[in-house]
Amino acid sequence: MSVTLLDVNVLVAMFWPSHVHHVRAQQWFSEHSRHGWATCPLTQTGFVRIVSNPAFSKSAVTARDAIHVLQENLKHRSHVFWADSVGVNEAASFTHDRLIGHKQVTDAYLIGLAHHHQGRLLTFDRGLGSLLPPALQKHSWIVCLS
Repeated sequence: MSVTLLDVNVLVAMFWPSHVHHVRAQQWFSEHSRHGWATCPLTQTGFVRIVSNPAFSKSAVTARDAIHVLQENLKHRSHVFWADSVGVNEAASFTHDRLIGHKQVTDAYLIGLAHHHQGRLLTFDRGLGSLLPPALQKHSWIVCLS
């Protein structure tokens, strides 16, 4: 089984106990983390940005505290850090003609980064598969938890 990149929403659900999908994310983690799970600069900064935003939760934390929560969890023995070692053009090359809005650019990049590392992307977003051409949708590059 390949290493799985957790998208920002999965990271938030994993490390934020009051998140609506916390139990589901924890269940996936307990069943699959031994195969390896990854973060990248984009998902890490997204986690910090979200959980330190007072609009996210009444119990939002400071950016410093969010970084601490992240650092502690990244010590897990199965964690892998994927550097942003591929440009957006290369990462999203197979989705160019399927991108229809600005909100899909980050998703396309994360799919491409996972593919570049011969891994998968874990998400709650059922619509991400539509970014792949039909011929590639049969591949398990995207794992959806919802």
